[in-house]
Amino acid sequence: MRLKGRTALVTGGGSGIGAGIAERLAREGASVLVADINFEGATTVADEIGRAGGQALPFRMDVASEVDAAAAVAEAESRFGRLRIAVCNAGITDRVPVLEMPLVAFEKVIRTNLIGCFVTAQAAARAMARGSEGERGGRIVTISSVSGQFGGTGRAAYGASKGGIETLTKVLAVELAPYGIVVNGVAPGPTQIARTAHGPRQRAAFLDRMALKRYASPQDIAAAVAFLSSDDCDFIAGHMLNVDGGFAAAGVLYDPAEGS
Repeated sequence: MRLKGRTALVTGGGSGIGAGIAERLAREGASVLVADINFEGATTVADEIGRAGGQALPFRMDVASEVDAAAAVAEAESRFGRLRIAVCNAGITDRVPVLEMPLVAFEKVIRTNLIGCFVTAQAAARAMARGSEGERGGRIVTISSVSGQFGGTGRAAYGASKGGIETLTKVLAVELAPYGIVVNGVAPGPTQIARTAHGPRQRAAFLDRMALKRYASPQDIAAAVAFLSSDDCDFIAGHMLNVDGGFAAAGVLYDPAEGS
């Protein structure tokens, strides 16, 4: 139990990848505040953690709200003790061609994904940086996407938000290191969750580029987050860990047996 006795905040923890992360951190011994704008979903996940023998509480949070972020950190610390882990996971997607995307749709994705990541990380870092040198410290893990590393069709807003998160992660790592706060990120590849509504052609386009011919599960992503939240990554900072089945490693793929 690498995280025993530590307090963790997971945004977007009420479903999908966030639920997997919250459950894994609790299994590793952390006490988890499961934060989500969908309080019912957060409650379901927190209850499941409790039934499994872990410790968790739900919290309703708009990740782009400074007031909500500060309140979530305060709630986590009042219930479980000093915040040591924050996972900035909450996100939405919108697949719309550039020529058709309304500004309001673009702004909505940027607000939730990029601004929400910044606001959550800032609130968590302020708590982790508090006090004397011996009292400071913690882990912040951001969740990006391979869509932030490539020019995927229909991903103007989502890709921009995730690319922004990758640069933000590096800046946070540099600025917060003097406070003993280690910041890294995870970039999932295609992951099988409820909101992943990929049709056959889109699935084939992903799988054709992947060394491991399957979609990730939330548990695959959660395992990487648990590692980056632990003391095992003491000398890793500002790194974006792709959990993508080899998607980013691929170039042109074809069967040489078919000829040039």
